[in-house]
Amino acid sequence: MDGQVFGDKNMAKGNKRVSIQDLAAELGLSVSTISRALNNALDVSEATKAQVRALAEKLNYQSNSMAASLRSGRSHVLGVIVPHINGAFFPAVVHGIERLASQAGFNVMICQSSEEVGREVAHVKALLKAQVDGILVSMSNTTREYDHFEQVRRKGIPLVFFDRMPELTNVCGVVADDYRGAYQLTEHLIEQGCRCIAHLAGPQHLNITHNRHQGYHDALLAHGLPYDKQLVVPLSNSREAGGAAAMRHLLAGNMRPDAVFAAYDFAAVGAMRVLEDHGLRVPEDIALAGFSNEPFTTMIKPQLTSVDQHGVQMGEAAVQLFLQLQKRSDTFTGQRIVLKTKLIIRGSSLHGLPAQPATSA
Repeated sequence: MDGQVFGDKNMAKGNKRVSIQDLAAELGLSVSTISRALNNALDVSEATKAQVRALAEKLNYQSNSMAASLRSGRSHVLGVIVPHINGAFFPAVVHGIERLASQAGFNVMICQSSEEVGREVAHVKALLKAQVDGILVSMSNTTREYDHFEQVRRKGIPLVFFDRMPELTNVCGVVADDYRGAYQLTEHLIEQGCRCIAHLAGPQHLNITHNRHQGYHDALLAHGLPYDKQLVVPLSNSREAGGAAAMRHLLAGNMRPDAVFAAYDFAAVGAMRVLEDHGLRVPEDIALAGFSNEPFTTMIKPQLTSVDQHGVQMGEAAVQLFLQLQKRSDTFTGQRIVLKTKLIIRGSSLHGLPAQPATSA
C-alpha cells in the first residue's frame, strides 16, 4: 500500500524511524534475540543473524546510539569546544584531535563558542547530555567563571584543556610555551637594533596572552631596556580591526616605536595597514612581528615574522592526555604538557640596523 515503509503487519508508516521492536515483530523473534543478533552474540545462530541483518538493511534500521551508550556506559564520542574557527590555528588543532581520536576509535563532536561564555556553558551542558566520554576545550576570552568545568569534573568525565586554560587546581591541559616564544621574538627585535619596542597585548586574564606579555616584559629587562606602559596597547579584539585601532592609538602617542610585537598575527596585519597609510615602511621605519604563524604570513609583503605554536601537535597531545586519563583512577590529578614554540624570522622584522650593546637598567 502507498505510504507504507514495509509489509502490512506490524510495520511503521510514513517517516517513522524503524525500531528494534519493529524488526522483532516482523521476524517473530524477541527483542532480546534481535539485539543479540545485531551485536553478533555467540548464542545466536548464523542463520538468524543473517536474517536479522538482511531485514535491518532492507528497512534502513539504525541503532539508537544513545540507548547503546547508556547500556555500555560509553559513547565513544569526544566533545571538543573551540573559541572560533577563524584563521588556521584552531582548525589545525581540531585536525590533530580528529586524526588521533579516530585511530583510538572515537568520533569527535565539535562546538564553537564564538568567544561567548554563554555559548560555552550551553555546549558543555549539551555534551554532558550527549554522554560524551570526555571533553577537550579551549576557553572563550569572555570566560571568567568556571562552574561549568567543575561540573564536568564532578561527574567524573575526563576534561582536558588546550591552548587556553583556567586558573584551577588539578586541571589537565596542553599549552604552547607562549612565554618563551614571546621572549625569543622580543630578543630577536633587540638583536636587530630595536630599542623602543611596543606590544599590542591581548586580554591579560587569558594564560596565552598574559604569558606573551610577560615574555616581552622580561626580555626587555634582561637586555637592559626599560619597560614602558605607554608602549603596551590593549587590543580590543584579535582581528585586523583590533590591531589597526591599537596601532593608530600608538602612533598618536608621544613615543614612536621602532618595532611592534602584536600578540596575534591578524592584529599584526591590521597594524601593518595603518603603518602603510601613515607612509611608514616595514621594516625600515618600524619592524613588525606577530604570533601564531598563520598561513597568510608568507603571502603578504614583507612576509611576517611570527611564532609557530604547532597546532596539529597540540591537538594530538590533548587526545593522548585524554586517553591517559581514561585509564587512570586519579583522573583529575593535574597534568600540564608544554609544547615548544618556534620563532620564524621573516622580512617584517629585519630592521637593518646593527645590533647595539644593551645598556644597564
